[in-house]
Amino acid sequence: MLAIRLIFTAVCVAAGFHFRPFSISKEAGSIAGLAFAIAVILFEIRLRRASLRRLIGAATGSILGILGAYLTSLILMHTTMPESTRSFFSLGIFLVMTYIGLIVGANKGDMLNLQALGGLFGTERSTRHSLKLLDTSVIIDGRIADIADALFLDGTIIIPQFVLHELQLVADSADPLKRQRGRRGLEVLQRIQKMTHLEVQIAEDDFMQIADVDLKLIELAKRYNAKIVTNDFNLNKIATLQGLEIMNVNQLANALKPVVLPGEAMRVFILREGKEFNQGVAYLDDGTMVVVDGARKMINKTIDINVTSVHQTTAGKMIFGRYDERGEQSQRQTSSSPGESPSGSRTAEGGGERPPRPLYPESGRS
Repeated sequence: MLAIRLIFTAVCVAAGFHFRPFSISKEAGSIAGLAFAIAVILFEIRLRRASLRRLIGAATGSILGILGAYLTSLILMHTTMPESTRSFFSLGIFLVMTYIGLIVGANKGDMLNLQALGGLFGTERSTRHSLKLLDTSVIIDGRIADIADALFLDGTIIIPQFVLHELQLVADSADPLKRQRGRRGLEVLQRIQKMTHLEVQIAEDDFMQIADVDLKLIELAKRYNAKIVTNDFNLNKIATLQGLEIMNVNQLANALKPVVLPGEAMRVFILREGKEFNQGVAYLDDGTMVVVDGARKMINKTIDINVTSVHQTTAGKMIFGRYDERGEQSQRQTSSSPGESPSGSRTAEGGGERPPRPLYPESGRS
């Protein structure tokens, strides 16, 4: 593409130098050809971002506008209007109707049903739902790479330049913890960039009048009609209020947590004591907190509990359970030792049982 653009620019400059439009000098013609080439290339770059529906709508609208302008000019030819005035109105109507047809057709192009054209254009995917903007927080978090690796994330991933700048500042921080998080974020981006089913693009768009990165991300999402991938609670709320689509990694993680119903039995490891009296706290493999009543004495032990209730909060899911110490003791008593019979008599060392004691004392010898 770069070579084609350079050749096109060279041809435009040479044409302006040779033909000298408007009887200008050769140097001015070359500059005019260069400016024309740059304008066409910028217009081509903008067209590449548009969907096929928008392109079809814009082309159809502009053709209808030109047709309407031509019919209007035919009507003006049969009037007694002076030639100069008629030419001015014809040109003005041509420009206005072409412009209006182009803009209206592009805006209404998303309403076209390409499937009705016999599958000719039906294989195109909607770019509106395939563009995704990555936030700094979700890059540093790192789980987005695992989600993409599991093919739950597709389409085009857009990484804004100001997000990369913020990530670089974190990686160059004097704080060792922040520096480690920033470097991990850069490694996550390298991992995503190597995935063959994803197309990663760097957006050079910036909003110099906006200082906050979150607000810049929202404006960029509006410009590209893209979704924002984040795990920031505040950004999620602000973007939702402005009508943007959000993909929250924390919500996805909460949705994938195993369903636990009250009354089920669980086996957990008590890590620390709880806030209330005689409570113990455990954690599942996915980070879900389990609060166990009656388990304060069982810290650093693995016990069986019964789930009493499950609560869903903004921070995640919490499970409440109860530890029945009496049930644990009864289970220990039922598992008797090998040297003890069910009747409670112990076996002798030789393997035989002790002789039963007589019911009555032996009578004395006569």
